[in-house]
Amino acid sequence: MNSPATCPATCPACGAPITPRPDTEGFKCDYCHAVFFPGEEDDGVTVLNQPDAPALDQYCPLCNQQLVHAAIAKIPVLYCTECHGLLLPMPVFQSLIDELRAGQKQPAVQTPPDHADLKRSVQCPKCHRHMDTHFYAGPGNVIIDTCGDCLLVWLDRGELMRIVHAPDQDNGTDSDW
Repeated sequence: MNSPATCPATCPACGAPITPRPDTEGFKCDYCHAVFFPGEEDDGVTVLNQPDAPALDQYCPLCNQQLVHAAIAKIPVLYCTECHGLLLPMPVFQSLIDELRAGQKQPAVQTPPDHADLKRSVQCPKCHRHMDTHFYAGPGNVIIDTCGDCLLVWLDRGELMRIVHAPDQDNGTDSDW
């Protein structure tokens, strides 16, 4: 039997108290609703060391850390090294899901999302307007944040892989929005 994960005292993203999630070995922030899984890989993210790249003026909407250039399956994304969130353009989002699903062996058991996450307010890192917080229309039981003006998607840590490993990948719709 696995030993239970150690719960940090506060959220690494915002500093609020963290509550253990009984349905997983993870922890959920009581304030910003970020979910953390100690010791888990971060969705296969590779941070790109680009010393000549101009500094990004886009900051994480959860912990206000500067986003960095990264890649998942050789697809470019912006990444927060603090809370492990991902920012990516909507067309790249679907391409990334398709690429990661191609290498998937079997679906994973999904836990239901916390409906309280629908009430959170996340600002777009690009335009600073409030992002729409809603259920991802495809499989995965995930609540995502999108900016229709900037065509961006914000994913909290672990949400990408919950979508990729969802058991019902083809829901018969033409769009995942």
